[in-house]
Amino acid sequence: QVQLVESGGGLVQAGGSLRLSCATSGRTFSSYAMGWFRQAPGKEREFVSAISWGGGSTFYAGSVKGRFTISRDNAKNTVDLQMNSLKPEDTAVYYCVAGVSVVPTAKNNVNYWGQGTLVTVSS
Repeated sequence: QVQLVESGGGLVQAGGSLRLSCATSGRTFSSYAMGWFRQAPGKEREFVSAISWGGGSTFYAGSVKGRFTISRDNAKNTVDLQMNSLKPEDTAVYYCVAGVSVVPTAKNNVNYWGQGTLVTVSS
């Protein structure tokens, strides 16, 4: 079992940056591949980014590639999402996720979800 707690959400103007962080507790952090999903109002929850157990492989949705960067620190048990050049369409609740056997690039590969943190990008 692992607990995921997101932080760093907030209100930012278009073109600005935010850094989300996810702190974990419980089972050994390096046992999990980690990722981020988001859900905008009235839309389905969608994949944003993921990172492998050791951090050597990263994955991004096409809509955020080149703007967002995922990283993890296995010593601190954290995974971060640096979001640059934010757009109003990035407005959503962002969820930290963990996958045990598969890198969580799809909802059915997610074993654990955080509670979410709201990111609002104003135009």
